[in-house]
Amino acid sequence: MRSPILGQYVPGDTPLHRMPAGIKLLLLFAGGVVVALLHGWVASVIAFGVATALLAWAGAGPRTVARSIRGILIVTGLVGVWQVWQSGWPRAVETVGDLLALALLATVLTVTTRVDDLLDAITRGLRPFRRVGVNPEKVALAFSLTIRTIPLTADLAREAQQAAAARGLERSFRARLVPFVIRAVAHAQATGAALHARGLADD
Repeated sequence: MRSPILGQYVPGDTPLHRMPAGIKLLLLFAGGVVVALLHGWVASVIAFGVATALLAWAGAGPRTVARSIRGILIVTGLVGVWQVWQSGWPRAVETVGDLLALALLATVLTVTTRVDDLLDAITRGLRPFRRVGVNPEKVALAFSLTIRTIPLTADLAREAQQAAAARGLERSFRARLVPFVIRAVAHAQATGAALHARGLADD
């Protein structure tokens, strides 16, 4: 089963689906800036509510919402506990709310935009920077590899954990880490070899 960390495209005919990918990228950037600039736990709760509403409007069901934040729940939980201890609950709510709002906003983009459309938008947006040495196609390739590698890495970690559990070594950190690292490095080497074979990794 593929990892849902980056969300999954959900076909639909909502205004968010019809909006050009480039516009959605700009709106995501603007939304991130707004979330970062606004202070206070009330603003964070509102931002989280708006992001959740947008995700529901995009046609994502409760399971998609749960999957989109499941990957960062542990991190936000630890951050929240730390903030409660250091700065009190209002600061904790603000920090956790901001993180979850950003995750949901990013999920809105992924569930309403095909990966190919997203990469095309990135390529078009970077073309004006070609004159200063930026290669839009290689940047888009890097985004594509990242999009594919992140869920693959999560799958490798889950498979290593399941294999360790099958051998009765679920509590052994080494039994989980070593196979994961070996397979991740092997995948990275295979990807690099494929890029070199096609001349895509040349300077």
